[in-house]
Amino acid sequence: MKLPGLCLLIGLFAAVSAHAQDIYKCADPDGRVTYSNVPSKSCRKLVLDPVNLAPAAKPPAAATKTPTPGNFPKVDDQTQKSRDGDRRRILENELAAEQRNAEQAKKDLAEQEGIILPSERMQGGAVSGGKVQERIQTYKDKVALHQRNVEAIQKEIANLR
Repeated sequence: MKLPGLCLLIGLFAAVSAHAQDIYKCADPDGRVTYSNVPSKSCRKLVLDPVNLAPAAKPPAAATKTPTPGNFPKVDDQTQKSRDGDRRRILENELAAEQRNAEQAKKDLAEQEGIILPSERMQGGAVSGGKVQERIQTYKDKVALHQRNVEAIQKEIANLR
């Protein structure tokens, strides 16, 4: 294929793709609105902003970092290590306390699951499962909360240097 034929083919492709992007709003005699890419008598062409399909350009690496001001206070390495050690110790203490709370919440839940209150019994001695579930839901919520806290603290500890 010669260069002029290639240019013509590219031009036709651009024209066809531009035409395929036209959208028409059509209303039938009953007032129902439909949208189509095929024009008819009762349709009007919608003017839409062009859609950019190109990926966003990434800023240079230097532009993404915020420079530290020259007068920003500096901490020596020994002080920073001491602070990091304190932070780790505090998080480990919080983790141990939260794990104890989670275990206690699990015990409380197990205890409550084994109890049937008189108000949860129906006539004839059957148990109303819905009432039991409603009562123990707060215990289940406490267990879930403590488990989420344990996971969050473990994640925080894993992110330490």
